[in-house]
Amino acid sequence: MDASGIFVRPFDSSDAEDVLKWAGDDRVTQYLRWNTLKTKEEALSFIEKVAIPHPWRRSICLNGRSIGYVSAKPGCGDDRCRAHISYAVGVDHWGRGIVAETLRMTIPMVFKQFPQLCRIEALVDVDNKGSQRGVLQKVGFAEEGLLRKYGFCKGQVRDFLIYSFLSADKLNTSN
Repeated sequence: MDASGIFVRPFDSSDAEDVLKWAGDDRVTQYLRWNTLKTKEEALSFIEKVAIPHPWRRSICLNGRSIGYVSAKPGCGDDRCRAHISYAVGVDHWGRGIVAETLRMTIPMVFKQFPQLCRIEALVDVDNKGSQRGVLQKVGFAEEGLLRKYGFCKGQVRDFLIYSFLSADKLNTSN
């Protein structure tokens, strides 16, 4: 994957139209815990009320346009040693290695910005094979186990797999 056009940056209200393109697609949001956006106003509200105030949520950009997001949410108190990572990218960009390349870029950033972190974890719906094999395993995350009936997603209690990447782990840079 040629990553030359891929970068991450904070969201801006001017991203609303682009965000609606990917977050307005049920295929993109089917495994996310938030609902598909329906209007440009909802996209703008998402940017202003969710993305911008988030501790670390970035727009995945390709050639200057927002095509998805990546976020890391550090824990607090006794959980401050770990962060939860999540991501999504528009369907036009699936299977191209963009999210894997984005994680390779952003994981070092997250560990640097939050030096108390030892671990980044990802929860993945058991049916989301693309995220498991095409992203997390490809980057070097270790599958730790099955969390049965772990959380709600789209009104159903679902099984999730938990993956982790430790600060001492090495990123897999091969495709």
